[in-house]
Amino acid sequence: MVTGKGGTGKTTVAAALALALAEAGKRTLLVEVEGRQGIAQLFETEALPYEERKIAVAPGGGEVYALAIDAEKALLEYLQMFYKLGSAGRALQRIGAIDFATTIAPGVRDVLLTGKACEAVRRRVRGGGPFVYDAVVMDAPPTGRITRFLGVNSEVAGLARVGPVHHQAQAVMRVLKSPETAVHLVTLLEEMPVQETVDGVAELRGAGLPVGAVVVNLVRPAVLDAAGVERAEDARTELAEAFAGAGLGGAKRGGRAHRLVGPLLQQAREHAERVTLEADQRKAIAELGLPTRELPLRWDGVDLAALYDLAASLRAQGVDGMSAHASPRASDRDSAGGRDSASDRDSGNDRDSEGAGA
Repeated sequence: MVTGKGGTGKTTVAAALALALAEAGKRTLLVEVEGRQGIAQLFETEALPYEERKIAVAPGGGEVYALAIDAEKALLEYLQMFYKLGSAGRALQRIGAIDFATTIAPGVRDVLLTGKACEAVRRRVRGGGPFVYDAVVMDAPPTGRITRFLGVNSEVAGLARVGPVHHQAQAVMRVLKSPETAVHLVTLLEEMPVQETVDGVAELRGAGLPVGAVVVNLVRPAVLDAAGVERAEDARTELAEAFAGAGLGGAKRGGRAHRLVGPLLQQAREHAERVTLEADQRKAIAELGLPTRELPLRWDGVDLAALYDLAASLRAQGVDGMSAHASPRASDRDSAGGRDSASDRDSGNDRDSEGAGA
């Protein structure tokens, strides 16, 4: 699960993580639950339907599939799987009952979204073979909503004490609280995003949900500190002469090169202040005691090529500590006879009895 305060780039980080986990022939599923089609935009493809579709090939031949979960379609799938409603379920959709259930009934939408993702986590190839996916990465709701989003199944299991709803909710919570699951938090080196990350970690831990790594996104290089600015202040004349030597005008007072010194020193002071503030935020992140990864700011934006670069950066920093289940699943697949074919996956996988459902 990848969460973060709005504006921190959690969707980009989730996509980069899915690519990073798919190296060396592995297969990952990247799941979207907020209906924004952010994954399709990042991978420069058409809007994702409610089906698992291959959207990228990772270095080493791995594959990234994507799924935009639609709560209404997930509910229809759930009704068919557990209650065999079939055409009756479609009739409910026509009269608006499905839309009502997924928008009005408390928690139903979140139960469906998490349940569908967990089903993909537990799904195996036909005949009890290896897992279909080595890892499932969810672009989850923002930090302020993540604990409630992931904890709603526990509430539902308590309300519905018997029957398929109860068992489904319990199965989902077992996946969410298992060692194979981790909630990663994306932040920036700014006070508000870091504070929301600190609060989010405390809430997740309080709910007994597994916290993974903190990913610091949009990191800018520290070029100059306060001491460097002081040295530059004492060298105004030398700076003006250097600018003049580079053809930027005259170095004497009033000359163009001389006039450049003041504004550039002001920018240097602002940069040094930011470096100091970022150091304070790094200390706050370090106090969480979690693995930390950093991704650089891409000054020209994030296109598909940049996304692959970010994935490579994550791989270089190590993704094993972020997703504990990636390696075990790879060995599970190898011991079961290698990668399943696409036709095996699409033509009818057996679903784990605890994980099946919407």
